Amino acid sequence: MASAARQSVTSEVRIPPLWLEGTLALPAGACAVVAFAHGSGSSRLSPRNRRVAAALNERGLGTLVFDLLTEAEAVDRVFDIPLLAARLLDATRWLGEQPETRGLAIGYFGASTGAAAALVAAARSELDVGAVVSRGGRPDLAGSELARVRAPTLLIVGGRDAAVLDLNRAALAALRCEKELAIVPGATHLFEEPGALDEVIELAGSWFAAHLAEEEGP
Repeated sequence: MASAARQSVTSEVRIPPLWLEGTLALPAGACAVVAFAHGSGSSRLSPRNRRVAAALNERGLGTLVFDLLTEAEAVDRVFDIPLLAARLLDATRWLGEQPETRGLAIGYFGASTGAAAALVAAARSELDVGAVVSRGGRPDLAGSELARVRAPTLLIVGGRDAAVLDLNRAALAALRCEKELAIVPGATHLFEEPGALDEVIELAGSWFAAHLAEEEGP
């Protein structure tokens, strides 16, 4: 069981078996941890993901922001969704084994291609995944795995990201879980417009709070 006595901690970690680098942040009393799956051309240093993670920490949710690929793989494996999903599953198993995170509910936050990886991982994980959020994602790249996802899923898309919005609408129709499509008016793909990322943070935070706050992992 997650303990209310947990102390706040932020640590640099390495995820086996390739010892990929990441940052694990656990607020005091956290009952859940959200693992981040970055998109193509990005890394654990993504300023947008780190800003979202910091906001989730302020809401009392733990976060794991880590590299899904080695430096060499980042050259030509950024669209290898099965590989990205496998790395996210490695991180999920690792979280389930660590004394400070064992027993916490698990959520996924995916951006761009990382959203597809998050959905594939959610469909395949032997541990229960309590919620998934996609930011400007490509959930369509999860293909037939979409129908196997059981975790409540929120797809967030910019209102001016027309092509990606169409792909998300198609993916939404393929999902068989609790699901929602949230459109941020006036936002483009990277949510760089004033207030756009703040809206993403509010939507994601509310989704995770609703679906993870009362859950705990096995």
